[in-house]
Amino acid sequence: MDFQRQMIALYTVARKEVVRILRIWLQTIVPPVITMTLYFIIFGNLIGRRIGEMGGFDYMQYMAPGLIMMSVITNSYGNVVSSFFAAKFQGHLQEMLVAPMKSYVIILGHVTGGIVRGLAVGAVVTVVALFFTRLEVQNPLIAISILILTAIVFSLGGMINAIFARKFDDVAIIPSFVLGPLTYLGGVFYTTSLLPEFWANVSAFNPILYMVNGFRYGMLGVSDIDIVTAYIIILAFVVLAFGTCLYLLSRGIGIRE
Repeated sequence: MDFQRQMIALYTVARKEVVRILRIWLQTIVPPVITMTLYFIIFGNLIGRRIGEMGGFDYMQYMAPGLIMMSVITNSYGNVVSSFFAAKFQGHLQEMLVAPMKSYVIILGHVTGGIVRGLAVGAVVTVVALFFTRLEVQNPLIAISILILTAIVFSLGGMINAIFARKFDDVAIIPSFVLGPLTYLGGVFYTTSLLPEFWANVSAFNPILYMVNGFRYGMLGVSDIDIVTAYIIILAFVVLAFGTCLYLLSRGIGIRE
């Protein structure tokens, strides 16, 4: 009976998050798609002509999986950090915590919203990419699974950011100073084979590199890293981030203080 109640609670939280995304789709879906379109025009169409091929593919084609993954990362993270912080700031989260609702249900409900927004934007960006280049998915299962796992990681990351945030300015710190640089240096626009040995080794510590290359392998069949290693790294971050969120919520850290 308790499990059934928790599933009803999970459905309610997840439905609230999805409805929120769809209700304000002009804010949640359209702006990131316009941004990615500009990337395709400027970096792919204009600069890409001068670059030529990369990794054995036309530069636009090589860059497309990176931009799709970039949109999934930023939107899954942004959706949860904004929604969860708003719930905390407005007092909705405290109501959920005192209700007979398990912490994992609150986490999974918000993560579902992050996944939906990330994949929705990623799907629209993929359609946009088809106007600029040809995409033939080589390994659909790998591509989809990497996208979902990545959306989970950054949805959980957004929740951690929201838990510790004390004001709205704190919500923008991680995306601006951590997430942005890691994404741009994660192989979205280039192959690490072009880097000097030192910087290629440094890039190996960037988790986004494994996500981008894992997805690129699913789309194009090429990758700078081993696909099994990519799965291990991403799954490790899923477990670590989920465990962190569960611990913080159960202890009330950043919420009851």
